Amino acid sequence: MKLIFIGATHEVTGSCSMIEVNGKTIIVDCGMEQGQDLFENIEIPVAPSEIDAVVLTHAHIDHSGKIPFLVANGYKGPIYSTEATKQLCDIMLRDSAHIQEFEAQWRNRKGKRAGKEEYIPLYTMDDVMNTMPLFKTAGYNSDMEIFDGVTICYNDAGHLLGSANVLFKLKEDGVERTLLFSGDLGNVDKPLIKSPQNPPYADYVVCESTYGDRVHPEKPDYVAQLTQIIQTTLDRGGNVVIPAFAVGRTQELLYYIRIIKEEGLIKNHANFPVVVDSPLAVEATNIYSTEMYEYYDDEALELLRAGVNPVTFPDLKVSVSSEESKAINEDMAPKIIISASGMCEAGRIRHHLKHNLWRPECTILFVGYQSPGTVGGKLLDGAESVKLFGEEIKVKAEILRIDSFSSHADRPHLLEWVKKVNLGSMAFINHGEDKVTEEFAAEAASNIGKTVVAPFSGDVWDLARCELSHKAEVKPIIKKQAQGGEGGSADEHRAARNDSPAYKELRSSADNLMKLIAGSGEISNKELNKMRSDIENLIKKYQ
Repeated sequence: MKLIFIGATHEVTGSCSMIEVNGKTIIVDCGMEQGQDLFENIEIPVAPSEIDAVVLTHAHIDHSGKIPFLVANGYKGPIYSTEATKQLCDIMLRDSAHIQEFEAQWRNRKGKRAGKEEYIPLYTMDDVMNTMPLFKTAGYNSDMEIFDGVTICYNDAGHLLGSANVLFKLKEDGVERTLLFSGDLGNVDKPLIKSPQNPPYADYVVCESTYGDRVHPEKPDYVAQLTQIIQTTLDRGGNVVIPAFAVGRTQELLYYIRIIKEEGLIKNHANFPVVVDSPLAVEATNIYSTEMYEYYDDEALELLRAGVNPVTFPDLKVSVSSEESKAINEDMAPKIIISASGMCEAGRIRHHLKHNLWRPECTILFVGYQSPGTVGGKLLDGAESVKLFGEEIKVKAEILRIDSFSSHADRPHLLEWVKKVNLGSMAFINHGEDKVTEEFAAEAASNIGKTVVAPFSGDVWDLARCELSHKAEVKPIIKKQAQGGEGGSADEHRAARNDSPAYKELRSSADNLMKLIAGSGEISNKELNKMRSDIENLIKKYQ
């Protein structure tokens, strides 16, 4: 009875874990890595054809995105999820395949001229078509035996339509253990979907920590914030460009914009157009408009029963074809453009940034997490320019963020959730940035009085004995950032540095710098650019 950690260890994306029990191999989530990659993950230690089942917590690509790769390489077993997760995966995985195939065509056109080897996409649309018939769905709070001695039960995670934590009940050689995967835990009091359900008891829990170092402010008035940003930008004659995850975040935005329009809150631009430019987002919005009553909160249910679609309104336009997408920026009328992807790394949003970033009358509004190193992360960090399609684009537009527009639980809610599990043995913390996983693990341990660890990719835990049976060799990819020098493991370098008073003082100064940056809303752009330049010069000096 073993638990093997594969992805999203000391990193935010690429969730993947493996359970071995009764001769069966079960994969829990199989996601793509997105953004900055600090550590080298182990490969799944068995061939896809030898995997017996995949259990999926929710549809986001950093949890589901590599499942078609397994299928393309021989996996033929069941994929367990909720019904909403299955329906969302149907569109999200097709979109992922489309982006990969398009990128392969683009790279190969350039690569052929340069004499480079052919770029092969991770999987194709055909692989996704072969994946979807493998899904088997279940509702919340209902036990499903998937093998002898292996039962799963979904609980509402409140993160996305159909998202779940998964409780495994395992029995092997007379030993019984319960293992709970949090998946991604949702924020509370969000529109459309319910808040996270209280977790069941478990011997072990694997808990995410995406926002394990943050505290969301008290729920702001999202309608008022969006109204002010839209009003100011439209008055300037510019566009509000919103990079938003096509599934979940886009529908929340439409929910709030519907209220703004119904109450006539925007003055002098009463019929301002809103364009959703993403075939994926359009399909996802259609799914949100169907009768999936099990997943909606009371307010959304009340609207639906009254015949009001909570995510549509007059002057909402959708763009599906490439021609429709191109026409958006040819039309100079001020508008709101909502487009995937949320971190600006792929998809049509890059075209909208290319056409709007250099225009000072426009606003780029971020409403979600941006991984360090992504285009979105760079823009929020104050980049003066970014490269898009091989062209350096100056940043003249206003860059804004609604901080607490988050689908993730913050530190207090994560701690409260772990405490409610009433752990029998211990907790594992993953799906967070390197430093965050360690600090959150330490805080959780002090709060619940149990052993809490932040495993690395390749760590293997014996669940029957509650012991580490294999400690992975940590393999940083960005060595200077992850290790602080060449050679040796990350753990060895951390131990050596943490004993140094000078290092402790440096870390304290770094923390103070981050607090300064976080509270820099009143500092002028000129001073922010100077601060950024000073920091970059310091980095270059010691790299």
